[in-house]
Amino acid sequence: MIIRRFLLSLFGLYALGSFAQTSAVADGSVVTLEQCREMALSNNKNLRKSAQQIKVAGYEKDQAFAAYLPAIDFAGGYMYNQKGVSVFGSDQLLPVKTFNIEKQDYEFGLVKNPVTGEPVLVNGKPIPEQMAYLPKEALSYDIHNVFFGAVTLTQPIFMGGKIVAMNKITGYAENLARAMHDNAAQDVVYAVDAAYWQVVSLKAKHKLAVSFVNLLDTLSRNVSLMVEQGVATKRDQLTVDVKLNSAQVDLTKVENGLVLSRMALAQVCGLPVHTMLTLADEDAETISATAPIAKSYNMQDVYSAREDLRALELGVKIYKEKENIARASMMPNLALVGAYTFSNPNMFNGFEKKFSGMFSVGAMLTVPIWHWGGNYNKVRAAKAQTVAARLELDNAKDMIDLQVNQASFKAQEAVKTFNMTEANLEKADENLRCAEVGFRDGVMTVDNVMEAQTAWLKAHSENVDARIDVYLCDVYLNKVLGRLDVSTPAFE
Repeated sequence: MIIRRFLLSLFGLYALGSFAQTSAVADGSVVTLEQCREMALSNNKNLRKSAQQIKVAGYEKDQAFAAYLPAIDFAGGYMYNQKGVSVFGSDQLLPVKTFNIEKQDYEFGLVKNPVTGEPVLVNGKPIPEQMAYLPKEALSYDIHNVFFGAVTLTQPIFMGGKIVAMNKITGYAENLARAMHDNAAQDVVYAVDAAYWQVVSLKAKHKLAVSFVNLLDTLSRNVSLMVEQGVATKRDQLTVDVKLNSAQVDLTKVENGLVLSRMALAQVCGLPVHTMLTLADEDAETISATAPIAKSYNMQDVYSAREDLRALELGVKIYKEKENIARASMMPNLALVGAYTFSNPNMFNGFEKKFSGMFSVGAMLTVPIWHWGGNYNKVRAAKAQTVAARLELDNAKDMIDLQVNQASFKAQEAVKTFNMTEANLEKADENLRCAEVGFRDGVMTVDNVMEAQTAWLKAHSENVDARIDVYLCDVYLNKVLGRLDVSTPAFE
């Protein structure tokens, strides 16, 4: 266990590191996706909480192991008694025997009549010749102040398998906490990626919106000149202006959405929400290649890589060990017991007003005989819980099969969609160029140009969405396959 001073020093170093990291990503700093992941994993409070739960599970594991070892306990106390103790209620006279040489035995000496030589009787009873006087105070004891204590040692020998089962459960529980922590880390990474690519998407759409406004603004100026020359109508001017105003409103919405998406990314990374991050990929014009997408997968490898499924498997093992604990209540328990007891006053050598004690060693055996089926029903309930956990595991495997296939198809579809939108870009650009040339030559109307501009905007917008969707589908596919690379920091 880390001592308090060392823990405080580590906390101070972590605080300094966090401050330096936060300072390094001030407003306008350029950050990569990997840096955003690292910040989110370091600052996420849920991950820090699950890291503490791993510690709790580790401490409980050590606690369970301690049950193998002998337990040493001390108990002591003090008691004040109002009264003392007296063996006799009053002074006592006891007859005394003398040795008779002729009879070779002890006998009571009796008072005899000097004339007849017969024992003198009083109330029909003979009178002893000699009496021993015992005063009441001789057997009166002062117990007003009593001190007592005991040091006991208990060594379990056989507890029906309960201790072994508890050690296995706590070991499984520690692994379960780690699996849940890793699974939560993957969720954090996926959330960071979604927020990161949302910013990239909105930044690209912001550029498109600006370009679209510029196109409409140019068209508006050209139509205005044509209206002055009488080759265009006022209706044409109003149509273009309405479209321009609508595009400017859309531009404002995109700008606001971009600011909010940057705030959301900062929040996921554990930074102040007003930290405006500049992303390394937000101005990229091309998409980097992703790993080839397979059409089928070895599900056994997927099962072994999924942390959430591993957690369910550990849960089945835990319930199985709970069966053993329940069964232990039907088996005998044997323990070795040793003790040293002492008191003041003590009666080990007469009545003495001082501390004295003694050792004692023994064994304690408990054998359950009849509990009206209570323990047996406890075992049956534990078995039912194990069956339920196993069914939940099987159902999760079925859901993972479906999840993997859906993610694979979606990723393949995203790649196909992106390739098609890439092909549509050249067509949209050429269509817009032809419309603008035709408008200048007077063979196309304002409506034709705006239709071409709208088609151009749609094609580029769909290309942006498809490009981002490829990234997100690839990340999600790796997540469901259990391949998402997550390196969580060591929290203190």
